[in-house]
Amino acid sequence: MRNVIRIPMLLFIVALALSACSILQEPEEASGPIEAVPLEVATSAPAEEALAEAPAAYPAGNVPAPDQAYPAAVEASGAEAYPAPAGDTSGLRVYEISQADSQVRFVLDEELRGQPTTVTGVTDQVAGEIAIDLNDLASTQVGVIQINARGLATDNNFRNRAIQNQILDTGSHEFITFSPTSINGLPASIAIGEEVNFSLAGDLTIRDITVPVLFDVIATAVSEDQLVGTASAIVVRADYGLEIPSVPNVANVEEQVELTIDFVANAK
Repeated sequence: MRNVIRIPMLLFIVALALSACSILQEPEEASGPIEAVPLEVATSAPAEEALAEAPAAYPAGNVPAPDQAYPAAVEASGAEAYPAPAGDTSGLRVYEISQADSQVRFVLDEELRGQPTTVTGVTDQVAGEIAIDLNDLASTQVGVIQINARGLATDNNFRNRAIQNQILDTGSHEFITFSPTSINGLPASIAIGEEVNFSLAGDLTIRDITVPVLFDVIATAVSEDQLVGTASAIVVRADYGLEIPSVPNVANVEEQVELTIDFVANAK
């Protein structure tokens, strides 16, 4: 009988030891500096096609020649500026997130040694591009946002190793990615210094699981060359299979995780 009892206990101790070894091992370092996925600015139609399809938009006698590109044709004619033809993207500028000025953080609650504790993990390893025309926000495009999960760190080294080695398994899944699918709530235009609120929907991939997520965004064009803002969303651990390893003194880890990106993006 004693042997029957001892075997499960022995297996439990071995499993616990293996888990502890996994947590305590040194996590993988970042494979290199994070870089933005280039944003391919989409157009509805080439400017030349738009000119050919709608010559009536220009005053008589001032229709640009077929071989003249807009707006060069306007300058050559000496006429006043014409409205930009459909599909023209001359007003779009691409801005790139600056790692030196940006930060990603997650926040959740747990009990540590019986005391309620708020855990915050941060990294500056975030990259992405935004294309925007302040006079035509309907044309706004947001590229893939990448976060290097190997850079996330809290105030506790033991917790950091558990996050890296077990929870996020960053050795096999270095990047967290967000691929935008739609932008909602933008006004028609915005002035320098004016704050705008909108939502950004997309697919968030953590490890090898992708789930639709909605970010609430507050952004300001502080100048023609710089955008600043904050994007935040609630992520549910269970949706991604993010299980907390069984370790002493840690209990009641919250299921909902607040994910926030404080970004500064500079014109390229």
